[in-house]
Amino acid sequence: MERVLRQKPRNFDALILDPPRAGAGKAVVRQLVEAQPRAIAYVSCDPASFARDVGYFRQAGWDLSGLRAFDLYPHTHHLETVALLTPRA
Repeated sequence: MERVLRQKPRNFDALILDPPRAGAGKAVVRQLVEAQPRAIAYVSCDPASFARDVGYFRQAGWDLSGLRAFDLYPHTHHLETVALLTPRA
């Protein structure tokens, strides 16, 4: 992913981000924001790393426009989350 995001030109209308349980992290969030898509769909299986990454997006001027949570693994802390992130207007 990092290699693709470094390529120029890059014209993305939307991106789908499905990182490992550890989340995307600050560097990847920065690269995604720099790619300037109109929207990012973020799929997450870990609420803690998801919350951290959403914080990075918010610091970069993005908003959480939509959120759906799915309890696919009952009786565990795992919660599948699908979020729509968009640049702040």
